[in-house]
Amino acid sequence: MLKGFKNFLMRGDVVVVAVGLIIALAFSTLIKAFTDSIINPIITRAQGGHSTALGWQLGAPGNSATYVDVGAFISALIYFLIFMAVVYFLIVVPYRIVQRHRGITVFGDPVPAKTCPACLSDDIPEGASKCRYCGTAQPPAPGRTVA
Repeated sequence: MLKGFKNFLMRGDVVVVAVGLIIALAFSTLIKAFTDSIINPIITRAQGGHSTALGWQLGAPGNSATYVDVGAFISALIYFLIFMAVVYFLIVVPYRIVQRHRGITVFGDPVPAKTCPACLSDDIPEGASKCRYCGTAQPPAPGRTVA
């Protein structure tokens, strides 16, 4: 049982995912510090005056439970966009290039698909002659002739 678990953990794709996750978490910490230290003060300053955040107080002044903090949402949105860009350009793009050199296509365009008229499955490959779910014969794809 332990040998099987060890073999599972040492598979190449599991190791790649683990390393990618660790790198993503490290970038997450850096980006969080950037948004907290730089973006948040800029957003708060947009409120003007002596406000501590960008938003509105709905209840009693000073009650944080009734404060609508729009600045925190904008900051989280900026954090998300920066984080996804970092993950894409520093993890996904190099991984795609390495896999392309190995002859493997990852994160490519989806293959053209058609919808089965019988069961309405929408992921049947264009060239399929039968539906993989219900077994119904499929009409030929446009531009293909049946021999």
